[in-house]
Amino acid sequence: MKAFTRGVHHLALCTDDMKKTTDFYVEVLGMPLVHAMKVPPGLGTGPANRGNPPYEEIRHYFFDMGNDSLLAFFEIPKGKEPQSNRNAVGGMQHCAFVVTPKRFAEIEQRLKSRRIEYIGPIPQLPGLLGIYFYDPNGIRLEFCCQPRDGDDQQILKCVRQTEAELQRELQTLEKKS
Repeated sequence: MKAFTRGVHHLALCTDDMKKTTDFYVEVLGMPLVHAMKVPPGLGTGPANRGNPPYEEIRHYFFDMGNDSLLAFFEIPKGKEPQSNRNAVGGMQHCAFVVTPKRFAEIEQRLKSRRIEYIGPIPQLPGLLGIYFYDPNGIRLEFCCQPRDGDDQQILKCVRQTEAELQRELQTLEKKS
């Protein structure tokens, strides 16, 4: 079966400090800022809101995370919302970005040179290495690569299981009920 979607257009996260967030994603992670705006008046509260955070004229910035996908941040006014729990149901546990082995080494060096604590590189799935760290908002991030794939990272090839392997795990869902 072929996936219905082409991939991620954008992932929208929240910050209460857009400057710190912008500096981190551009300078540390190397994601260019490609669009910066304030949400137009009237879209934050009331019937015109279409799912945006419920605040008027907040910043909404978009960063190029590669492969024609964007990472977006809404700037929530300081103190208006609690910090999220990454392990809560409905929360985002972490966001993993795939990079080439060269970029993987570069991100590790960038984290070291800026004294940003990280875990890794650690083996994940067979042939997959990961580095975990937190952004200034407390969002857990991972940079991962499959060294043997070089510049042509094959994500699905690394994780795809046989039909029998999938079925064995899926059968455990029925036992939970």
